[in-house]
Amino acid sequence: MATTPEEFFIKGLMEQSQPSPPFFLDLPQKSNGRSEGYHHVPNDMMLPFISRVLLEDDIDDDKLNDHPALLQMLRESNNHTGDKKRNDRDNHMEEQIRTSKAAKRINDPEENCANEMLDELMLRAYETCIKGMEELRVSMDNKMEKENRKKFNKAVKDNVVDIRTLLISCAQAMATNNHMGACELLKKIKKHASATGDVTQRVAQCFTKGLEARLVGTGSQLWQLLMAERLSIVEFLKAYRLYFAACCFNKVALSFSTMTIFHAMVGKRKLHVVDYGMHFGFQWAGLLRLLASREGDQPELKSCPAERIEELGCRLSKCAHEFGLASFKFHTIMKKWEDVRIEDLNTDADEVLVVNDLFSFNTLMDESVFFDRQSPRDTVLNNINKMRPDVFIQSVLNCSCGSSFLTRFREVMSYYIAIFDMLDATTPRESESRVVLEQFVLGRPALNIIACEGPDLVERPEKYRQWQVRNQRAGLRQLPLKSRIVEAVKDTVRKHHHKDFLICEDGQWLLQGWMGRVLFAHSTWVAQDTSSQ
Repeated sequence: MATTPEEFFIKGLMEQSQPSPPFFLDLPQKSNGRSEGYHHVPNDMMLPFISRVLLEDDIDDDKLNDHPALLQMLRESNNHTGDKKRNDRDNHMEEQIRTSKAAKRINDPEENCANEMLDELMLRAYETCIKGMEELRVSMDNKMEKENRKKFNKAVKDNVVDIRTLLISCAQAMATNNHMGACELLKKIKKHASATGDVTQRVAQCFTKGLEARLVGTGSQLWQLLMAERLSIVEFLKAYRLYFAACCFNKVALSFSTMTIFHAMVGKRKLHVVDYGMHFGFQWAGLLRLLASREGDQPELKSCPAERIEELGCRLSKCAHEFGLASFKFHTIMKKWEDVRIEDLNTDADEVLVVNDLFSFNTLMDESVFFDRQSPRDTVLNNINKMRPDVFIQSVLNCSCGSSFLTRFREVMSYYIAIFDMLDATTPRESESRVVLEQFVLGRPALNIIACEGPDLVERPEKYRQWQVRNQRAGLRQLPLKSRIVEAVKDTVRKHHHKDFLICEDGQWLLQGWMGRVLFAHSTWVAQDTSSQ
């Protein structure tokens, strides 16, 4: 089995202190009182879970331009006298169809493929990543790929249309309520946008749905309709695997979190992790694997608010069992994030308390919505301060929504061009998974940011310096970066990734980016009156 960078780091820590425990799982019992069987949970429980989380449908490239959800909204905007009862009945029938389709797909051959991919991502993540990186290198070095890129780049140079300027001009027209001008510009953009084109063409393709929805005034409704679409599980997992292999962003975030947790556990024997936004639980597989290799008493993992508890717990349970962990405790708190307090955690005096945020807090509402009282964003940070964790690990998207639509649009366009440019340098242009990743997985947040306002604006990232001020205002104190952790992740990026990836420090922040543009930032915090160790 390959040795991960984290394992090299852990070996150094273990030479300094007694080893800390391997993990265990003790899920809350079901109503029938059974507590056995959790160690042999089949993936068929996990697939419906991911299917419900995705809430998407199978896609094809034809849907990328004139999206049926948008066409539906246009039809509805011309007829505001619909029968509510009829709509409720239609919605109920649609939900029944979705449920039936999800149930039928369990025994589908596609689900067998999804099962294998889940095992790879959860149980053999490091090996899967290395394999994916090598496959991408081979694809990018392919003679045919290089020739196609040369031809494509020549065609792009011959095309004098400046799509970036068109996008900005369209956003400016919308900001000044020049609907006719915006409509004409949008038509031009759509002529040159392409899901398989160059970087700006792909970004334009990604942004057109949001601009179109905003223009016709159906942004929030379209967002809700798109959230009701289904992307196949296999397509999502392929896109996730591609992103993990193509860039270092998630790998560095997970390594930084894992190594920070192990550093906090030096000389300790009990671990309690509070995780905001566990998503699919992929991020904890590496931690479970490392803990399984240690000796001593076993630590306890408790998760902060999460939905779909049973499937998530079962998936982590299977992962723990496969790694040989006797048990670990999985505790959930069914509350809004801003309502979670120290009293809900059932902490023990002898445990290491770690609070973790992996790019999740950007969805918390800020003071632009809750201007008359403390925002959920500040409330969560204040509550974390009161928890007095041994360490609060924060990873943020370095992008600002700004106060106006035009400012927000410029910032998001710059951010997405950097992300798409990175993918263009590391991933074949004809990759179907790349299209899914760009236009759907990454495209949905862009649509929300462009099309929606007020409470419907779900994605609200901030620059890392803004988070620093916000955290300090909540009573948190930033910790210095651990030099050994920083050097470990830097060494991995330099050895295994594209030369244009940025990995550096700014004060007490670890920064990641592309071609000089900072895209992600990582830091660690404690309560202001907590002594540093």
